[in-house]
Amino acid sequence: MRRARRRVTRMSDQPRSPDSKEDDAVDQAEMTFVEHLIELRDRLLKVVLTVVVLLLALFPFASELYHWLAAPLLRHLPEGGTMIATEVAAPFLTPFKLALVLAIFLAMPMVLYHAWAFVAPGLYRRERRLVFPLLVSSSVLFYLGMAFAYYVVFPIMFGFFNAVVPDGVEIMTDISRYLDFVLKIFFAFGIAFEVPIATILLVWAGFTTPEALRQKRPYIIVGAFVVGMLLTPPDAISQTLLALPMWALFELGVLFSKLYVRREEEPASAAPGPD
Repeated sequence: MRRARRRVTRMSDQPRSPDSKEDDAVDQAEMTFVEHLIELRDRLLKVVLTVVVLLLALFPFASELYHWLAAPLLRHLPEGGTMIATEVAAPFLTPFKLALVLAIFLAMPMVLYHAWAFVAPGLYRRERRLVFPLLVSSSVLFYLGMAFAYYVVFPIMFGFFNAVVPDGVEIMTDISRYLDFVLKIFFAFGIAFEVPIATILLVWAGFTTPEALRQKRPYIIVGAFVVGMLLTPPDAISQTLLALPMWALFELGVLFSKLYVRREEEPASAAPGPD
């Protein structure tokens, strides 16, 4: 049976230049395909266990968490206004769903860590130094996007929606539909805040350069507003609140992408060897 290996090229007995020494991978023992699957299974089990533990810790506070999530809307409801549940099991299932989603969000650093630990032995030393900061910053940016949506976008959005309610219409938002709505907004802003990571990866992969991205700035700005229109409710306020941070984060990604430009003089010997 042919053995699958993470890295089989061993250059310790061959003369190496300083560049190749810097980018050379750390020697790893051979691993069979079954061993790879076992390691992947173990890491997936750890991730699932982390989510379950977080869910068990959060579920007793599910009602309080939902009240905190609904606070931006409740503050803008008319006096005496409240939310409703139109399904029999919604008072239980909706807070449980919120606790589960929150557990998954909180477990994302652990998910990224195990993904990093699984692929890191197959990367060169220089690649490991570059990839790990991207994983950490991607988690931070995703959480920042969610915080921006909750503390900045929701108050403005719900204030606008309640201000334009036609006369004779009473607002009674269903708790399940509200949860689905805000989760979509959280996900949209979390993904939108990953623009710097996407920009850096494009430059690192050699698809473009920081100079080329600067030249395409007008198209990027228009694209940010189009994405904002598609990912947010149909109002100009939400669209602008998503488009402007995306534009700013694009500029930030272009700035940091200079550190990830591939060196043309990088020796061919630094590339992975054939199996």
